[in-house]
Amino acid sequence: MEVTLSTRGNDPTSPMQAESWPFTVTRQTPTIGAEIGDIDLREPLDNATCLALRRALLKYKVLFFRDQDITPAQHIAIARRFGELEVHPTFPHHPDHPELVILGRGESKRGRENLYHSDVSWREVPSMGSMLRCVQCPEVGGDTMWINMVAAYENLPDDVKTLIAGLKAAHEFLPLFGIVVPEDQHEEMRKRFPPAIHPVVRTHPETGEKILYVNEAFTTHLVNYGHKTVDRYRVGFDFKLAELDLLQYLLRQAQAPEYQVRLKWRPNTIAFWDNRSCQHYAVQDYFPAVRQMMRATVIGDRPV
Repeated sequence: MEVTLSTRGNDPTSPMQAESWPFTVTRQTPTIGAEIGDIDLREPLDNATCLALRRALLKYKVLFFRDQDITPAQHIAIARRFGELEVHPTFPHHPDHPELVILGRGESKRGRENLYHSDVSWREVPSMGSMLRCVQCPEVGGDTMWINMVAAYENLPDDVKTLIAGLKAAHEFLPLFGIVVPEDQHEEMRKRFPPAIHPVVRTHPETGEKILYVNEAFTTHLVNYGHKTVDRYRVGFDFKLAELDLLQYLLRQAQAPEYQVRLKWRPNTIAFWDNRSCQHYAVQDYFPAVRQMMRATVIGDRPV
């Protein structure tokens, strides 16, 4: 039986812990990302190594592993060490492992992931993290960027932090996935996945960090903006325009290069990211070249 490990109650940024990694850690930018070396994911990981990986994940937000020629079964086994895995309702999956999503683009199918997003934020309980492995990729192009949304929140002006404290936003499945779900199934999918209401600023359940938690793929509107600002505007359209302006301003924070790291994929590269504290963007500059990926997604917790 797999053992799910948590670092709750520990400080993931402790210098002593950083010095005791059972693998090498190479920072990729001052803000986000680390490449993990001297580790073979084909071999079973002991509890100490899994705990260290989780601490590294919390500290660096996204971890990169090179030259990991693992099987789909090994991919699932590694991801499951960090929590229960979800089955995505839309994406195709591996025939033997429904938890393993197949992401294939190229030739006649252009990718649509080139927008800043946090995976499955439309779920009432979004994911903790995602583990993505490159099976095939172009010689050039097809990079992915990850964005530290803790840093995005921390650098907001104080008056904006005050304004968004206590705000909630709706995250919806259909605005993006409606293009791949047949229109006659939209009502059924809307019932299965009604809008999820999440705080605009969520608190990380393991580190206590504040996170700006809105994204352009799934966040549709602020649900309680008027309750906080009703006395600030003359008429209804003032209020509505101000709400839209604020949401667009918050969405644009993910675009700041200072919060980002960019990965050039090679076959058997793995990226493992904390989906609670970062967003990502898959660059669609390689069409019609082929890019094939596999992803396992770890179920997380309800944002608070």
